Amino acid sequence: QVQLVESGGGLVQAGGSLRLSCAASGDTFSRYAMGWFRQAPGKEREFVATISGSGGRTNYADSVKGRCIISRDNAKNTVYLQMNSLKPEDTAVYYCAADLAYSGYLPYDPLGRGMDYWGKGTLVTVSS
Repeated sequence: QVQLVESGGGLVQAGGSLRLSCAASGDTFSRYAMGWFRQAPGKEREFVATISGSGGRTNYADSVKGRCIISRDNAKNTVYLQMNSLKPEDTAVYYCAADLAYSGYLPYDPLGRGMDYWGKGTLVTVSS
């Protein structure tokens, strides 16, 4: 079992930045690829970014590419999502997830089907 706890969400003006964190516990963190997904009100959950267990492979949704950076610190059992140049359409609950089997070479399922564990999410609100 892996427990995931997100933090760092909040209210920010358009053009601003936020860094989300996700602290993991319960198993060897580096065994898991990690991902960030988001769900806006009234919309389906969507893929944001993933990072392999070693941190060597990352993937991003086109909507955030160039504005977001996913990273991880395996010594701290934490994955991060640095979000810059935020837009109102980035408003959503952001979820952290863990996948034991994902290698990071191929794009992840857009809805996150296959992720083994999920956090409860952190709300990001971007005002215009």
